[in-house]
Amino acid sequence: MTVAGSAVRRLSPDEAATLGTEIQRRIGVKTSRQEPLARFTTMRVGGPADLFAEVRNLFELRAIVRFARARGLPIFILGRGSDLVISDAGMGGLVVMNRAQQVRIDGADLVADSGLPLAKAATVAKDAGLSGLEFGLAIPGTVGGAVWANAGAHDSDVRTILVEAGVLGADGSESALGPDALGLAYRDSALKAAPEGAPLVVTWTRFHLTPADPAVIVARLDEIRRWRQAHQPLGQPSAGSVFRNPSEGPSAGAIIDGLGLKGRRVGGAVVSAKHANFIVNDRAGTAADVRHLAEEVRAIVRRETGVELRFEVVFAGDWSAWEPAA
Repeated sequence: MTVAGSAVRRLSPDEAATLGTEIQRRIGVKTSRQEPLARFTTMRVGGPADLFAEVRNLFELRAIVRFARARGLPIFILGRGSDLVISDAGMGGLVVMNRAQQVRIDGADLVADSGLPLAKAATVAKDAGLSGLEFGLAIPGTVGGAVWANAGAHDSDVRTILVEAGVLGADGSESALGPDALGLAYRDSALKAAPEGAPLVVTWTRFHLTPADPAVIVARLDEIRRWRQAHQPLGQPSAGSVFRNPSEGPSAGAIIDGLGLKGRRVGGAVVSAKHANFIVNDRAGTAADVRHLAEEVRAIVRRETGVELRFEVVFAGDWSAWEPAA
């Protein structure tokens, strides 16, 4: 299971105030303390950040990451908040909302800042008559998050189109890395192995696409849009697919559905009646509700089928006081 941030130290109010003032003075980025994070996530749960900042270009992103590195300040980069369940206790250190969204077409390549929504990248590619990013319409995260998770859908993923991505390393230096160096695999990458509070940060990406008839691209996007509307609980707070699909056999959703777990509830969190691999927050549930239900479903699947489901969602933040249900 991936649990980010559970060991990240919390900042005292005085420390957060001092660091926030220094960030504003040195980088020109405004900060806030005890910023509620639920509204920045698709699941709509999560407590406050000790210190919060929003960056709008790569200069600010690079500067604030290097600032944190130089001071040993734990940092968490937040994109569109999908595939993410932030704890009710919130997050320690500095949380940075990445809004760097510049994008350009370079021949058959699309070059984008890491904060650009992947769905927006798909539409930019369509407008340029380039195919290969249509699957991105089904992914609610950013370009940088998509590289971090090697996001995919509809028989494609980031690895199939990625040429290289800019990555800020632990020492603050930036390198351009290809799919092999990034360790891209099924819903995984080497970026996920970075220490808590000191992530390897994607700054930009270059995707190589294929010129195609715009009408064909539009038809594919429409097909994906219709599939999502028919099969996913759009319009309800969720974090997307909760579990990765097993390497063999039925999908995670099919296994959960086959065990009759649709509609199973803990507090305000419930297994979606539309797609069993989604947990939706339909009654102002808490992060603890979501995690307890996810753990419960995983335990039932393990007991009844012997299959050990792996989480696709990340449980981030301070979970130090959380305990599994008896």
